[in-house]
Amino acid sequence: MAKNYIDGEWVESKGEIIDVVNPATNETIGKVGISTKEEIDSAVQAAQEAFHDWRRTPPVTRCRYLFRLRELLEENFEEVSRVQTQEHGKCIDESRGETRRGIENVEVACGIPSLMMGECLEDIASGIDEYLIRQPLGVFGVIGPFNFPFMIPLWSAPYAVATGNTVVIKPSSEVPFSQTKITELAEEAGFPPGVWNMVHGGRTVVGGMLDHPDIQGITFVGSTPVMRDVIYPGCGNTGKRCIAQGGAANILVIMPDCNVEATIPGLMTSFFGNAGQRCLAGQTLVIVGEDDAFYKSFVEKITDRARNMRIGYGLDESVQMGPVRDVHKKESILNYIEIGMKEGATLKLDGRKAGEIVGNYPDTCFLGPTIMENVSREMRIVREEIFGPTMGIIRVKTLEDAIEICNESPYHNGHAIFTSNGKSARQFQYDCISGNIGINIGIVAPMAFFPFSGMAGSFLGVLHTQGKEAIRFFTESKVCIHRWL
Repeated sequence: MAKNYIDGEWVESKGEIIDVVNPATNETIGKVGISTKEEIDSAVQAAQEAFHDWRRTPPVTRCRYLFRLRELLEENFEEVSRVQTQEHGKCIDESRGETRRGIENVEVACGIPSLMMGECLEDIASGIDEYLIRQPLGVFGVIGPFNFPFMIPLWSAPYAVATGNTVVIKPSSEVPFSQTKITELAEEAGFPPGVWNMVHGGRTVVGGMLDHPDIQGITFVGSTPVMRDVIYPGCGNTGKRCIAQGGAANILVIMPDCNVEATIPGLMTSFFGNAGQRCLAGQTLVIVGEDDAFYKSFVEKITDRARNMRIGYGLDESVQMGPVRDVHKKESILNYIEIGMKEGATLKLDGRKAGEIVGNYPDTCFLGPTIMENVSREMRIVREEIFGPTMGIIRVKTLEDAIEICNESPYHNGHAIFTSNGKSARQFQYDCISGNIGINIGIVAPMAFFPFSGMAGSFLGVLHTQGKEAIRFFTESKVCIHRWL
C-alpha cells in the first residue's frame, strides 16, 4: 500500500483505494489511495510550518541532507530502477537511465551554496551599494506524470528544498511506488518533518494545490490539455508561479548525407524506446530529397530493425520494448493508427498485434512498432500527440520544406536533424522552433545543469525545470540598496 508522507509520518489515505497493475504481467502489484482535500490541506499546512526553520537552515547544511539522499539513491540504484519497470513497463536499462538522470539533478542541487549566490556592486552612487539576494518563497507543489515516475519530480524537488523551500509532491496514481521509494530515502536522509511531503491522488489533490493560498508555485509535467486548461490558468487565478510542461509530437529530419548506420540506432530508441511514451520521442520522420533509391534503402533498414525488436517484460535484460502503461493508452494508440489509415497512410510495419512476446505474457498492454508511409503534414497522426510506438514517414524535397513542417506543428519540444553537413545543421538549429534541438541526436534530453526547455504547445511559463532556471523559479530576487550615514 502506497501511503502519504505528511509531516514526517506515513499515513494511509482515507480516500478511495485503487489497484496498481503491472502492465507487462497484468498482475496487481499494490494499492494506492486517492487522497482527499483534507489530506492535501494537511500536507500543505505541515510544509508551511516547516518552512520557517528550514529557510533559516544554512544552505551548506541543507545540502548535506541532499548529499545523504544522493548516496542512498546510489545504494538503492538497482532496486529503484526495478520498481520503475514493474509499475510502468519500461525496459530495465531505460529505468536505469531514468534513475541516473534523476540522481544527477540531486547532484546539481548539492551545489546550491554557489548556485544560489546573489550579486552586489559597490558605489552605484556616492557611498551607496546595491545587492541582489535570492530568497526562498515557501511551499511548492510538484505534480509528476506517469511516464517517468522516478525522474521528473526530481527536476524540481531537489532545487526547491536546496533553496530553502518545502515541497508537496503528487506522483501519478498509476505509478506511485517510485516516488514512495524516493520519499522513504528522503526520510532516511534525515530531512526535518514537513520539508519533504508526498500526497497520492488525482484531480482532488491537483485542485487542492491550485486553490491553496499557501502554495507559492507549482511545477507540472503532463498532457497539453491539462497544462493549458487546468494548471496554467489555475496558477494564474491564484497568483502562483508556474512551470507547465505538456505534450509533444516531435519531428526528426533525415538528410540524404546522414551517416545511415549511425543514425538508425538513434531512431529506434527515439521512436520506440519507452514504448513511445516519452515527450522527447520521435513521432514523424521527414526524409529529405528526391533520391528514390536512398529513400527505399533507408526505410527498409529501419523497418527491418524495428521488426526484429524483442518485446516483453522489461525486467528481462534481452527485451528492447515493453508494454504501454495500460489498456486505455493502447486503445488510444490503436485508434490513431486507424485514423492515419483512413486519412491515407499505409502500413509499412503493422504493430497493432505485438507478435511474439518474450515470456508469453498476456498481450493486454503490448504493441509492436508501427511504421506508416504516405503520411502528409496535415494528418492528425502528425499534428496530434500519439504517445506510442509509431513512426509516420513524410517525404519532402528540401530542408526548408522539412523545417516548415516542424514549425507548423502545434508542439515544439524536441525536433532533430540527422546530417553530416554543418550548414544544414546550423540552418535547422537557427530556423526550427523547438525548445530542444537535436543534431544527430534522437532523444534531445538536456542534462540536469541545463533547463528542460520546451515551447508553444509543449510548454507554458517562463522559466524551466532543472539547473539555474529552476533555482530562479524557486527563489525571489530581493534587491537591497544601502547607504550608511
